[in-house]
Formats: sequence, C-alpha cells, structure tokens
Amino acid sequence: MGDIHSIVIAFGLGYLLGSIPFGLFFAYASGAGDVRKIGSGNIGATNVLRTGKKWAAAGTLLCDGLKGVAAVLVAQHFLPPGTEMVAAAGAVIGHVFPVWLKFKGGKGVATFIGVSLALHWPAGLLVIAVWIGMAALFRISSLSALIAIALAPDYFFFLGQAHDAPVIALLALLVIAMHHTNIRRLLNGTEPRIGSKGKGEG
Repeated sequence: MGDIHSIVIAFGLGYLLGSIPFGLFFAYASGAGDVRKIGSGNIGATNVLRTGKKWAAAGTLLCDGLKGVAAVLVAQHFLPPGTEMVAAAGAVIGHVFPVWLKFKGGKGVATFIGVSLALHWPAGLLVIAVWIGMAALFRISSLSALIAIALAPDYFFFLGQAHDAPVIALLALLVIAMHHTNIRRLLNGTEPRIGSKGKGEG
C-alpha cells in the first residue's frame, strides 16, 4: 500500500476532495439560499431537490459522485498501489464530516457510489442499478440507498475484488449509520417518499 507518508497524503487528498460542499454551492447558485435551513438541513442532493431546483439537485448528485471518482483516480495515478482505497475512505469521510461545515455534511451516498465506480466500475454500476430499481419500486430515497449500499461489499467480493470488500463494508456501515434517523422513520412508517417537501430522507 505504500509507506505512511503516502497513506497520509492519500487520505488527505480524499478528505479535501470529499469535503467540498457542492450541495451548498448549488443551492446558493440556484437562488434557493442555504440548503442547511431547508427540509432536513442536509447538504445532499435529496435535500437540495426540496428547494424545487431540479438542476441544482442533479448538479449536486453528479459532483458529489465525481469528487469520489477523482479521489480514487488521482491516488491511482500519483500514489503507490493500494492507496486508492485510503483516498476512497477519505472522500466519503470528508463528505460526511467536512471541516468547513463544522463536521456536519451529507450522508455519503453519492460519494460512496463515486468511489465504487472508480475502484471497480461493474460494482459501482450495480450499486446504481439497485438504487434506481429500489427507488422505482418503493419511491423512498433513503430505503433505496440503504439497500444498494448494504449490498455493495457483496458486489465487490463476487466480482473478483475481494481485497476491496472490507473497506467498502466499513464505508457502507458509515453511510448506513448516517441514516439512523431515516431508519427510525422507516421502522415507524413515517419516512417521506421521493418528491415530498417535508423533513425527511435527505
């Protein structure tokens, strides 16, 4: 994986990229104001969608994913083999706990998908396919993401990337843990469906 210096650089690279709050930027650019004062207060794409600015939500989703992709690809190109997993972890952690926003960021779904695509694109595509399929079936964003991400370590393992599966599993646990309030509402049957303007899954 490289020496401790390379590992620190990889994590720092991933963290700095992951911590860029695109949801905040796109919400302001769309004229919607501070997305942290809207809906669930989350900076992710689902909550940005509550502003009614669909293009801002789409931009947030795309850029939150791309920063995960960038973290992995830059580490692969410039750092020793194996450090891309450290960069991937840094990107997701940076998105969830950005220093710029007092460590209150998003829930990590799009960035998780981004690092999955960059690490092994077939596994990443499976995450996306399951997410879309579950969203079409249940119309609940958080449930769709939770199912897709909970299965992600299996995608890596069975597609010949077993060496990546443990880190993917840890990141999946982090993303799932960030959905604790959503899980509680799912169990209570009160989680909003996609398109709802109430506080909820975002």
